[in-house]
Amino acid sequence: MGADHAGFELKDKIKQHLQQQGITVRDEGTSSPDSVDYPDYARAVAHDVSEHRADLGILVCGSGIGMAISANKIDGIRAANVSSEYEAQMSREHNNANVLALGARILSPDEALRVVDKWLATSFAGGRHERRVEKIMALESENEDAVRTARKI
Repeated sequence: MGADHAGFELKDKIKQHLQQQGITVRDEGTSSPDSVDYPDYARAVAHDVSEHRADLGILVCGSGIGMAISANKIDGIRAANVSSEYEAQMSREHNNANVLALGARILSPDEALRVVDKWLATSFAGGRHERRVEKIMALESENEDAVRTARKI
């Protein structure tokens, strides 16, 4: 888990909620309302997931948007900015999202906990969605190829 200053209180509530369910939580910060830069926390959590130190990641900022954009820059990450239980379900079931981004200024704590619970309770459906997720992940290779080509020019 990770959050910026706008999301640290909600992050702590979610963390406590998960720990009460017996879920181990790796907290990458922040722990205060002091202004920080959300990409730093998104990067830390995304690397935890991409390097298999964590199975899944949860990020919280004011809107969830910046965290999702930042996390999605890391290879292997499929971060979804979610604001409803339906979106939580679809992000896991159809897109196999491995990072959840939430907006502390959008969701109440109770809504956020319901979204987290739905997200964690939903499994990837596979099937036709597997092909689509593979295509999403292949985009990373395309980007790497484009960078290598640009460096040669």
